[in-house]
Amino acid sequence: MLELKASVRETTGKKTKNLRKENIIPAVVYGHGLKSLSVQVLLSDFEKAFKQSGESSLMNLKVEGQADRKVLVHAIQYHPLTDKVEHIDFYQVKEGEKIIVEVGLEFIGTSKAVKDFSGILVHELDKIEVECLPKDLIRSIEVDLSKLTELNDIIRVGDLDVPENIKILSDIESSVATVRAHNIKEEEEESPASVSEGEGEEEEKKEGDPSASTEQ
Repeated sequence: MLELKASVRETTGKKTKNLRKENIIPAVVYGHGLKSLSVQVLLSDFEKAFKQSGESSLMNLKVEGQADRKVLVHAIQYHPLTDKVEHIDFYQVKEGEKIIVEVGLEFIGTSKAVKDFSGILVHELDKIEVECLPKDLIRSIEVDLSKLTELNDIIRVGDLDVPENIKILSDIESSVATVRAHNIKEEEEESPASVSEGEGEEEEKKEGDPSASTEQ
């Protein structure tokens, strides 16, 4: 399990901007039936750990002077312009208590429908919601694209291979990935030449039609 160092945070409110200037990120740890705790972590440490864990892997949060806490990254606030991390919410899990999280989908393999029939691969989902015990949590679920052998084939949530100790909460009928045919529409437009020819034929009919004559 990945480890992330933290310390108890005394700075709160608008003063936290001074922490960010020093690349220290304010955060909070909370959980079901637990008292929330304000902490702070180094930006570099968090980015390194989060790159490996993502939102669906447990971290061992080592808070200075306290017992270690097993946490999930529940939410991250980013600066709207710089996209820099501004605040982190850690959710502390309890051993033996089930948790609900979103697990990312990892697409593997090659679709025959794409390779042989020039189909277009469409990813409908990139994560699904599951429920499990903390010890059974997995970082990602594989989606085997080789199962898409024909155009319009679909892999649904219910087709995913997940361990028995993990319960899928997302709609099992939802599409995860599909292969669609190229949608090419050929619009037939009347060319200027054909228009001219049509007008010429109409004029010839008028000239040859006695009823069209204006002679008295």
